[in-house]
Amino acid sequence: MALDQGFFGWIYKILRPLEIAMTYIIKFFHDILTNIGLRGQQGIAWVISVMLLVVLVRLLILPLFIKQMVSMRNMQAVQPQLQKIQNKYKGKTDPASREAMSRETMKIYQDNHVNPAGSCIPALIQSPVFMAMFYTLSMVTYISNGARGPLGAFDKAVSTEFAQARVFNITLSSMFTTANPGGKITIGIFVALMCFTMFYSQWHNTRRNMPRASMQGRSYRTQMMMSFIFPVMYIFSGIAFPFAVLVYWLTNNIWTLGQTFWQTYNMPTPGSPAAEAKEKRDYKRETARRKRAGEISIEEEALLKAKEEEERLKSEGHQRKQPVRKKRK
Repeated sequence: MALDQGFFGWIYKILRPLEIAMTYIIKFFHDILTNIGLRGQQGIAWVISVMLLVVLVRLLILPLFIKQMVSMRNMQAVQPQLQKIQNKYKGKTDPASREAMSRETMKIYQDNHVNPAGSCIPALIQSPVFMAMFYTLSMVTYISNGARGPLGAFDKAVSTEFAQARVFNITLSSMFTTANPGGKITIGIFVALMCFTMFYSQWHNTRRNMPRASMQGRSYRTQMMMSFIFPVMYIFSGIAFPFAVLVYWLTNNIWTLGQTFWQTYNMPTPGSPAAEAKEKRDYKRETARRKRAGEISIEEEALLKAKEEEERLKSEGHQRKQPVRKKRK
C-alpha cells in the first residue's frame, strides 16, 4: 500500500511540494553523474544521487542541528543540578514541595539560559524533511508499475529506470522478501551497518559527552538501554523497505555518526570525559604554540599572576576598600 493511502496519508500529501522538489534534485544529480562518465553504470549513478541528496539536505539543516546540539549540551550540563533537586524532594508529594521543586528547577533553567524544548523544536522541523525523502524513495516502485501517477521528475520511464537499476547484486527496488539469495545478503549487510552506526552514535554520545555526575541513576541507565533497543528496530523495518531507502538510511546514519564525533571532539559538554580530553588537547596545543613563539609557559604565567596578586594585596592591604559616597551638589 502506498504511504499516502493509509491513516497518516494526509501528512505525505501535505509534504507533496517538498517531495516533488526532491525528485528533481535526485534527477539533477543523476543527469550530472551520467554526463561525467557513469552513463553505463546507472545503478551507481542513482545510488550516488540518493547519497548526494542526503548530504544536501543535511547541509541545509545544519544550522538547526547546531542549535539543537547547543541546547542538548546545555541541558546535559545542568543535569547534575537537576538531580540534586530531584533527590531533595524525592518522595514528597505535597503541593508545597511540588511547587518548590518546580520553582527551583525553573531557576536553574533561567540562570543557565536553558530551554527544555530547545532540543525538540529543531528535531520537529527536521522530521518533515526526512519523511518527504523517505516517501519519495518508497514511491518509485509504485510509479514504475503504474500503481500511481508521476511524482515531479519521476515519471514512469524515469521511475522504471531507477527501480530496475542494479548495484552490487541487487536492484534499487528490491526488498528482502523479493531479493535473490545474494540480494538478501546485501540487504542484511546494509541493515547491520545501519544498526551499528545508530548504536555507536548513541552509545558514544552517552559515554563520552555526558557529565560524569550524570552517569548514574535511572535516567542514565534508560539512555544506555535505548542505545541498544532503537537499533534493533532497524532489523524489522529494514527488511520491509526497498533497497534505495536503505541507501538513504545508511547514508543518513553515517552523517549523524560523523556529527556526533565532531560534537564530542569540538563542543563537548562541560564536565564530560570528552571535555576533559579536550582540555588536555588544548593544553598541549597551547604549550606547543608558546614554545614555538618563545613565550613563557602556562605554569610560569600563572605563577607571575599569583605573585602580582600577592604584591597587590601587600600594597593595598587585605581588607576590602569601602565604597566612597559621592557628595551631592
